[in-house]
Amino acid sequence: MIDFELEPQILNQLKMYHMVSEQMMRPISRECDEHEHQKPTQFYESMWSASAAASDVQIGHDKSKSTQPPKAAAPRRATLLTVLSTEELCWGDAGLYLSTPNPGLGGAAVMAAGTPEQKEHFLKRFKEGKPKWGAMAITEPGFGSDSSAVTTTATRDGDHWVIDGTKIFVTAGQMAAEKSEGFVVVWATVDKSAGRAGIKPFVVEHNTPGMTVTRVENKLGIRASDTAMIVLDNCRIPLDNILGSAEVRKEGGFKDVMATFDATRPIVAAMALGVGRAALDFVRDFLKQQNVAIRYGISPRRLTAVERDFMEMEVQLQAARLLTWRAAWMLDTGKRNSLEASMAKAKAGLAVTLITQKAVELLGPLGYSRKILVEKWMRDAKINDIFEGTQQINMIIIARRILNYSSKELN
Repeated sequence: MIDFELEPQILNQLKMYHMVSEQMMRPISRECDEHEHQKPTQFYESMWSASAAASDVQIGHDKSKSTQPPKAAAPRRATLLTVLSTEELCWGDAGLYLSTPNPGLGGAAVMAAGTPEQKEHFLKRFKEGKPKWGAMAITEPGFGSDSSAVTTTATRDGDHWVIDGTKIFVTAGQMAAEKSEGFVVVWATVDKSAGRAGIKPFVVEHNTPGMTVTRVENKLGIRASDTAMIVLDNCRIPLDNILGSAEVRKEGGFKDVMATFDATRPIVAAMALGVGRAALDFVRDFLKQQNVAIRYGISPRRLTAVERDFMEMEVQLQAARLLTWRAAWMLDTGKRNSLEASMAKAKAGLAVTLITQKAVELLGPLGYSRKILVEKWMRDAKINDIFEGTQQINMIIIARRILNYSSKELN
């Protein structure tokens, strides 16, 4: 049975995240949007300290010195908690959320494909020292959504792998590659003749010779986050930095990429939820100030156009939220969630685009102006329809899963 009842500890932590959004993110949101490549270092330091403190708290377990018998263990909630906290923080600012020092998509790849020893080795650093970032590099200039078309190569040379290729649109790529003690997980092929099975993830440590950030993008939205192009030219890394096994097996390779996306797509969906909720909350408060009531429980024929639009926004947000929570719950309980992760991501991308555009429309000239953040939220929203698999790609995945078709049968 699906259970979304949250323990008091989780509810208290979500209140803390909301305070962070309201008091630390919203006040600098516009400035970071206007000055895309200026780094809010004070924000980074504060979030790093808060993250270190939060990692010491075990959600759902009593760490006091009570002599009472221990309570039954709470259900595993790691992914669901991440989804909930992501929504709260993206209510504050999605770009700042993406720029927050943490393992990021690189950490997700390590968790999906790495051995227990590699998880300990590469992720332990995110609990100590100065702020640091992780990133994942898969997209290349020659392809967008077809992640199986990787041309970057990894060639074994003695005790090293030599990586050559170019990666684009790497979220937090500059911070992970140059500015911290983090790493970039680079997907490369060890055997082109093996096709998808030959694609493997490699951990490239920050400032590794041969890894160069050649460009940082200027973007429509999420401007507080850096998005980088990374060139790998004779980039040598230790043999042990390949995640998992170097053996080319039919069940490995590209399936590790998909396993990473199964874990991260619900989080991207939660980002959309946060942005959509921010827009919805603003419109609700604005209508209340204008003495415009939203009348629930009456015949749809008696509703005004504004009421119908607002209720549709609410319905879309809640539908996306329930799909997202379900995908997270499945991952937490060890169930395969490939279909549900894509459904959540696709629905959330559609919902946040509709909600933010409708918010701008309902507010009229005020919504289109830069006096308030609604126009920014509309710009921030669109990326949720694009990264971690475009809307179209996720729809294809959903169709394949439901109809039980292979990628060759339905593309």
